[in-house]
Amino acid sequence: MWVRYEENHTVTLGITDFAQTQFGEFNHVELPNEGDEIVSRECLGCVECSRLFNDIYSPICGRVVSVNREVIDRPGLINYSPYSHGWIIRAKLYNLDDLAGLMSSDDYEEYIQTNYLPT
Repeated sequence: MWVRYEENHTVTLGITDFAQTQFGEFNHVELPNEGDEIVSRECLGCVECSRLFNDIYSPICGRVVSVNREVIDRPGLINYSPYSHGWIIRAKLYNLDDLAGLMSSDDYEEYIQTNYLPT
């Protein structure tokens, strides 16, 4: 999952480009409803892809303020635009400290390069 801080303790969450390449074509997405609570390291929804059916887990605690209905109707947006049109939810953070425990995008890219991609 990627997390982007917006403003007023609100974040946008989505599935990383690397993850979407590993999962394959997204066919179905189930997401929480607006107003639902999400808890760090707990399931926030599930995805059905060409290569798997899998739960997705929240990296933060908060309350869902917006769900990307376009992704529910057109799950392939996650494949084609994971960081813009393919976002999945927006949530209001309970605690900004949740962000401190997450990798930066640069650290994530280095982690993927080191651990998953051939040299």
